Amino acid sequence: MKLVHVETLISIGKFSASRQWKSVRAKLHRAIKAVDWPPGSKKFTIYPQSGKKRGEGNGVKPIKNECIKQLLTQGWTTETQFADEKHSTLGGLDATLVTRNGMIAMEWETGNVSSSHRALNKMALCLLRGQLAAATLVVPSRRLYRFLTDRIGNYSELEPYLDLWRSIPCTNGVLEIVVIEHDNESMSVPRIPKGTDGRSTN
Repeated sequence: MKLVHVETLISIGKFSASRQWKSVRAKLHRAIKAVDWPPGSKKFTIYPQSGKKRGEGNGVKPIKNECIKQLLTQGWTTETQFADEKHSTLGGLDATLVTRNGMIAMEWETGNVSSSHRALNKMALCLLRGQLAAATLVVPSRRLYRFLTDRIGNYSELEPYLDLWRSIPCTNGVLEIVVIEHDNESMSVPRIPKGTDGRSTN
């Protein structure tokens, strides 16, 4: 998997410049890059079919699950739930890592662009409240997006709103978007399964 862009929306305070964050960030990026298709190929090759029609294109959740497996070996946990002061749930994030400087979170987008907005809002709110020290949202590039489930959240549709998240009055923390893309295209590889097929556990 290629990591083609990292958009840093917030990077402020001691933790953002710490060795610990730099180490965790590097390991997270390596886990993302380690995702391959077909399994064991060490490259991410996409079946180049549009996902606009029902039953066509490639799924997304199996891609996420391979990254999650990598993070679990590094001590991360999955599906951490967050709530506000009144105990109203904010929902969960895909993976979190507890460090001596606070919790770090990662969300791999598998829903539509509205889901991406909710994820970034949740992360920003948790940063404001001190529930998170750093958070990363992983989304496909425009080039990869066209081969995935139709309307999947993607970086191009988030770009017009980036200044909104940059303006969050956070005094200590990190909020980033990681943009991913395939290495190759080939009609000779299988399509990535959708739903509960294949390697997906969701």
